[in-house]
Amino acid sequence: MDYYQTVINEHFRHPWFFVVFLFCAVIVVANIAHYIIFRFIRRKESEHKIMGWGIQKYLSHPARAIFFITCLRLVLPAIPRIPDNAASVLRQVLAMAVVIALGWFAVSCVYAFQAVTLRRYDLSAPNNLQARRIHTQFQFFRRILIALIVVVTIGALLWTFNDASIWRWGSGLLASAGVASVILATAARSTAANFFAGLQIAFTDPIHVDDVVVIQGEWGRIEEINSAYVVVKIWDLRRLIVPLSFFIENAFQNWTRDSSDILGTAFLYVDYSIPVEALRQQLITIVDTSPLWDRRTCVLQVTNLSERAMEIRCLTSSRNSSDSFDLRCIVREKMTEWIQQNYPNAFPVTRFTALPDSAIDPQRPNRPEALGFASETSRRS
Repeated sequence: MDYYQTVINEHFRHPWFFVVFLFCAVIVVANIAHYIIFRFIRRKESEHKIMGWGIQKYLSHPARAIFFITCLRLVLPAIPRIPDNAASVLRQVLAMAVVIALGWFAVSCVYAFQAVTLRRYDLSAPNNLQARRIHTQFQFFRRILIALIVVVTIGALLWTFNDASIWRWGSGLLASAGVASVILATAARSTAANFFAGLQIAFTDPIHVDDVVVIQGEWGRIEEINSAYVVVKIWDLRRLIVPLSFFIENAFQNWTRDSSDILGTAFLYVDYSIPVEALRQQLITIVDTSPLWDRRTCVLQVTNLSERAMEIRCLTSSRNSSDSFDLRCIVREKMTEWIQQNYPNAFPVTRFTALPDSAIDPQRPNRPEALGFASETSRRS
């Protein structure tokens, strides 16, 4: 027993062994504290769906870093035989690490708060106007808050140095933010225009995330709103990158500005001989069996007449633009199929009729009448 006690005393008398022992102890204590706290948070997450939601995902890693750095600062005075210069450098490095870890933790808090708040607003809901508005505003304000945290963290890093000139740099960094913004606004007008356009979009709600828009003839959904541009996912999976200022300075179509429901049209061109009432009843039969119809609007009307055909508009309503497009295609296909089966001669045709030989002008051989035919329009005239 005395032998083992002597060995232990000899090892602990060695300064570097004691340093390694303290470092290992710091790792163990930091991980134990981190495990106990976040084990409790995970249990609360399973019991209450709202309480603690997102904390484990976003705050676990920065909290582990803070625990570890704090334990290192606590054991630093206990390390023996450290030169003054080395101790000063270690204290400075740990102070900077604390500031960076706190900045990381603050950014993670912003993400956790966004996750907790947006959990109640589901973008996949049928009527998700409020959810799209909140998601859009949070995306923009999250970037502003993160930029502010980064600036404050840089200023705090400069304040950790025991140098008055560097302190003045840190104070000047924060104090000159307003002046820098004016200079940047003058030097980069397009960037400043996009920034203020982003503020207008966040408050006035001309567009939201997941809105269906038509921009310069391109149909798509708004996939992402950044601080400088908007990403529009086109229906064929292309991405249209549009500056934020475009949505303030130009006209565009927003199909889901107030609600996602929409009216869709399908046009038919048929002969005058077809009964319109029969077409109307067939349209009702087609849409009534389709889950894409929201059962609000189903109208068939003759919207135009020409010398060849009638223009018939089939107007139906759907819950969203995707359902509307599919329903319009179904209406065209089913109505055409029904006309083919029941009124095959009701499609537009061009009619010609023969004229008697006495009506042919031998002096004009190149005229259509000289060939023995005349269009129905020419005959009536």
